[in-house]
Amino acid sequence: MTVKIIGVVQVKGGAGRSTVSTNLAGELSKQGKTVLIDCDMPQGTGASWFAVRQQKGKAGNLVADTVTNHRELVAKMQQYAYADYIVLDGPPRIAELTRAILVLADVCLVPVGASAAEIWATNDLLELIEEAKKVKPVNTRMVWTRYRPQTRLAQDLTELAKKELGLLALGTSLGMRVAYMEALGEGLTVAEMTDASAKAEVRFLTVEVQRLLEKAKIIK
Repeated sequence: MTVKIIGVVQVKGGAGRSTVSTNLAGELSKQGKTVLIDCDMPQGTGASWFAVRQQKGKAGNLVADTVTNHRELVAKMQQYAYADYIVLDGPPRIAELTRAILVLADVCLVPVGASAAEIWATNDLLELIEEAKKVKPVNTRMVWTRYRPQTRLAQDLTELAKKELGLLALGTSLGMRVAYMEALGEGLTVAEMTDASAKAEVRFLTVEVQRLLEKAKIIK
């Protein structure tokens, strides 16, 4: 079985990269050997989350590692070629690592917080995506975070994102929920907490990502 690689990239900090990465990695680890590679050192939110998780005896099929540059990332990809899934938690800046993730991943998720400022900030990432497309097709999907559906603001932001970014969005968005912040700090996924809505969001997001991975495999 060929390892499936999911990149989570965003050049703006605080958009929800690590929230998406950790919850997705946790869900995927229920289905196979999963590796979370934290590319945002020294901040290392994903690595810190996993350390807490490991202390609680909840690692299961999940392991985590860190890299500081694109050469290390390529080496780690070879090291973990045995895995079923690799989730790459990208850095919050324009860097060679971000470019490498875009090229290496089968599917790239772009978390965007529900604000006009975050949409505008994401424009910088579009240039990197276009550069990566010169090397190989880049399968990107936007993921709304801190989203409040069925509000006028949500409708306005959706239209603005289409106009400014032109990225396809996943059908699943992550709402503005305390559960996501609490889970990150406690080394858990929201699936292991009590918020039923957050659990459903992450479950549906994981299903969508797996469908995209299957399509990517067929194209390969």
